[in-house]
Order: sequence, then structure tokens, then C-alpha cells
Amino acid sequence: QVQLVESGGGLVQAGGSLRLSCAASGRTFSIYAMDWYRQAPGKEREFVAAIRWSGGTTNYADSVKGRFTISRDNAKNTVFLQMNSLKPEDTAIYYCKAKEGVGGYTNNYWGQGTQVTVSS
Repeated sequence: QVQLVESGGGLVQAGGSLRLSCAASGRTFSIYAMDWYRQAPGKEREFVAAIRWSGGTTNYADSVKGRFTISRDNAKNTVFLQMNSLKPEDTAIYYCKAKEGVGGYTNNYWGQGTQVTVSS
């Protein structure tokens, strides 16, 4: 089992910045990637960014490219999402997801989410 705890959300004005953190605990040695997703009111959860634990390869949704940066601290089992130039449409609950590889299968674990609100 992997447990995830997000932090760093809050209220910010448009154009501002926030840094989200997601700390993993438990069976962290089997995590091979971590993602950030978000869900706005009345909308489906959508992919935001991903990072491979080994090598650090990253991937971003088109809507956040050039504004958001995902990074990780392997020693602390923590992934970060630096969000710059925030827009009101970035308002959502942000969730991190850990992908665990076990016996050829992938287990997905989700955090509880952290609210990000961007005012215009």
C-alpha cells in the first residue's frame, strides 16, 4: 500500500503562483511514476502532469505547458507541482496519483486532494 498526502493549495490572484507537494509513504520503493490531476466543479477529473521516478521524464497537459513544472525529490518520496501564471480556469481540486508496479501490474493510489482557487 502507498499513502499520499497533498499540501500547498490555497487562494491566489490570477497571475500568481502556488507550489503543491505530495508526500508518499508506505511501499514507496515500488512507485515508478507520479501524476497530478485536477477536477473542477461539474467537470471530470483531468490529467495535468506526470513524472517518472527513475530518470525524471515529464509530461504535461497542453493547458499547463510553459506555466506548470512537475519535479520530485526521490530521497523524500515527494513530488511537487510549481504553478505559475495561474488563471481562473486553473481553479480545481488537485490530486496526486502514484503508480506502483507489482508483478507486472500497476496499482494506482490517490491522495485526498488539495483545493486551488484562482480569483480574477
